[in-house]
Amino acid sequence: MGDDQVVNSSADLKRIIESARRLGVEIDESDALQWMAAVANWKTGGDITVSEKTGVFGHRIAMLDFSDADLARFRQVGSLVEFKDRPGVLESALALSGSSAQAKIQTYPGDMDFFERVNIKAGSRDEACHILADAMREKALSMAKGPNFQLIEVKFGAYPLDVVRGGHLMKSGSPIAWTAEEIRAGQIDAADPNGSPAVVRWDDVALEPGWCKLDWIIADPARGQLSNASNMLDVTWEAPDGAMTPLDGYLDPYFQEVYLDAESIPVFSKLVQHVSGDALDDYVGQLEKEVRKYISKDINYGKAAKRMYNIFRLTGRYYEAAFLRELFDEPATLLYQVWSLIRTLDDTVRMGSDIPMTVVIRQADELILSVVQTLEGAEEAEIVRYLLRLKDSLREQQSGQELNPEAEAARAEVINIVNNFFYGKLTAVPSIKDYIDCLKEEYLP
Repeated sequence: MGDDQVVNSSADLKRIIESARRLGVEIDESDALQWMAAVANWKTGGDITVSEKTGVFGHRIAMLDFSDADLARFRQVGSLVEFKDRPGVLESALALSGSSAQAKIQTYPGDMDFFERVNIKAGSRDEACHILADAMREKALSMAKGPNFQLIEVKFGAYPLDVVRGGHLMKSGSPIAWTAEEIRAGQIDAADPNGSPAVVRWDDVALEPGWCKLDWIIADPARGQLSNASNMLDVTWEAPDGAMTPLDGYLDPYFQEVYLDAESIPVFSKLVQHVSGDALDDYVGQLEKEVRKYISKDINYGKAAKRMYNIFRLTGRYYEAAFLRELFDEPATLLYQVWSLIRTLDDTVRMGSDIPMTVVIRQADELILSVVQTLEGAEEAEIVRYLLRLKDSLREQQSGQELNPEAEAARAEVINIVNNFFYGKLTAVPSIKDYIDCLKEEYLP
């Protein structure tokens, strides 16, 4: 930023600070200006930063929000979810993404989100797809269940026809979610819309892998915590002539990832040079599409706020980004974690995992204690009431069953309070309210 820009930034920031203080959100003007200056200059001197201290690396903007406080834990979980290299065949680079990569500003992050670039060297695209199918099957079955983890599902391939599965219609072309048992069997037994048997085979959908993602429940015995851990794959085929082809047709940009091992820099560098020159515009466009959904259809202002932060910091709306940066550190955003962990409890008991129920109940205790320590008044009383009911019902919970109505009621109440919190804070800042209103007008159901 030049001197004139700093002056103007200071004036505009003061307006944001005044709005924030009226809302009970404290922003340090000096720190905010330093952050804005750093984020504004990300296009100078290269956009990738490597930490000599920790060996992590990533986009300069992403690195500004990364905290290494839990790096050892992330690397430990990363060793569970990552794909191992196969010399001359498969190479990869594992990263944190989402709130996991923004721990410096999100005191209460949600799930443990990983992102992995997987490059497969093969003589043909079909061969690369089959190598991927084999690698995903091997990963899923080798890490299906253990004392401290449980595979929930694997996204791989798309339905080749309309099928009815578990009483739900799955449209042709929609992503397939596989359980470990179905992967082991190599097929999903379903029915067509007329009730006739229909079989979807793992190998038959391998040539169009589409959205590839693996989800686990992870228990941390030392902390007594449960969390959802996911690994989203971005897979490329490297032909013998060196040409790179994304297997899903699109090479993801790298604006929100923090890579865990400096040794993967060569793989990362080779792949990202093929990222489209329009990647930033495409990325922002996709985020705005998601914001429209969360403010107009699947109402979730917490998720909308997280995406708006990424939009604002990448598009020069640094004042609004500075406000959201502080907002995510507010105590009330603990509710976002509570909501996420209720879902984790749901997954744990529904999947019939080997994680002891004592760990699940201890997690409920931690949720209750965190809410009591953080919140005040009616919100605290209402959520604690639901969580106490949830804890009591867990003692009678049978493994492999859907979570009880008390958990659903607690989740619905937390979502409602989270929505009200973020909606009130976002719409009280005029420039952010204008942005939301504009996106709502553009929304097409």
